[in-house]
Amino acid sequence: MLFTALIIDDEQNNIDNLKLLLNQYCPNISIIDHAKNAFEAEKIINLKKPEIIFLDIQMPEKNGFQLLQSLPNHNFEIIFVTAFDQYGIKAIKFSAIDYLLKPIDIEELKAAVQKATLRIQEKKQNQHLDNLIQILQNKQEKEHHRIGLSTAKETRFVKTGEIIRCEASNNYTTFYLEEGEKIITSKPISEYEGLLNSYGFIRCHQTHLLNKKFIKSISKQDGGYLILFDNSIIPISRTKKELVKNAMTNS
Repeated sequence: MLFTALIIDDEQNNIDNLKLLLNQYCPNISIIDHAKNAFEAEKIINLKKPEIIFLDIQMPEKNGFQLLQSLPNHNFEIIFVTAFDQYGIKAIKFSAIDYLLKPIDIEELKAAVQKATLRIQEKKQNQHLDNLIQILQNKQEKEHHRIGLSTAKETRFVKTGEIIRCEASNNYTTFYLEEGEKIITSKPISEYEGLLNSYGFIRCHQTHLLNKKFIKSISKQDGGYLILFDNSIIPISRTKKELVKNAMTNS
């Protein structure tokens, strides 16, 4: 089964390189066109309606995020192909959208294409991209922003304000939600620390990341620990005591 694709990048050598890789390693992808800027891309998207878009973020005049925000519909899968951009990568990870860093790794390309084509076949609404647009446009209060949590069976989108805490177990992270639900993901807690630190979360221990709005009190006994509103007791590392104190003082 063939899937139609559009490549958007302002540099011709990047376009040619990605075409070559797709032709060689992803034979189920049919490249119907390419665009070198957002204005060309918008016309092609509306006219040809590609199923997958490979999109560079950093382009002159109008970047990839601005292009997405200008489109009325997002009836396609997106794979970002970009050099490192701290804010951009954080937003993309937050919505569990695939991205490829330049120079492109072949195995990562194949994996991203496989996931995109599976989503098309399942005919699911692209919640990943919808969530990214909401974050970029700041349409919601931050506690209503939803983070994409990839489990073995699905990607769950959870409001940050509903997450009580995260607990690490080797390379897995368990999310404890306000309504009592638990979600286990196959990513390390360090990955989520970087995504959630601007949402009021603090890393109080090697294995614990907390939403500080759920902290009820700080106990000074037994070296110090936190008591949450659900009566969970969470240890505080010696090296994190000052961080926790400052975070609570500035709440």
